[in-house]
Amino acid sequence: MNIGIVRLGQVDVSVVSRVQENLETIFVDKKFTLISETCPLPKEAYSKSRKQYRSNIILNAVHGLAETNISLDCILGVAEVDLFVPRLNFVFGEAEHPGKTAVVSLYRLRPEFYKKPSNDDVLVERATKEAVHELGHTFGLKHCANPFCVMYFSSSVFETDRKHTLFCNKCYQKIVSSNQGKNVEQ
Repeated sequence: MNIGIVRLGQVDVSVVSRVQENLETIFVDKKFTLISETCPLPKEAYSKSRKQYRSNIILNAVHGLAETNISLDCILGVAEVDLFVPRLNFVFGEAEHPGKTAVVSLYRLRPEFYKKPSNDDVLVERATKEAVHELGHTFGLKHCANPFCVMYFSSSVFETDRKHTLFCNKCYQKIVSSNQGKNVEQ
């Protein structure tokens, strides 16, 4: 399975490259390709009243990119903007369940957002967890009740920090039984 990673707007390529390296060690049977061109953020995704971007509109734009790139089975978009869905204050990401596209944002994963010193190691770890989580949705996984499983729904960065980068045994077995991730490293 080939998974593309695309930067959505202005995103630090070194952070995205490090997340890609982490994903390659977690999903050993999948090939990750960093798409060199960036994809612009859809202007219609921005909500002036909320000063945030609707993640589903960005997800649809990434889906369009996935449809035109037949060499990729899935595309993960990485943004640097604050994402939301109408029923929540914010989201770290969104994905088709199951599907071909997922989006994560670095905006609220940055320690600076929480008035902490900048730390790329913390950012990359958080971004990796959220990327694995959203890719898990594309593989058909739902949210998990285990607070340490990567598929646990994080409503705060503290929950993201608590969970692991890997699937719990229950979620891992669901991936294995669906024949979509036979060689996921645990």
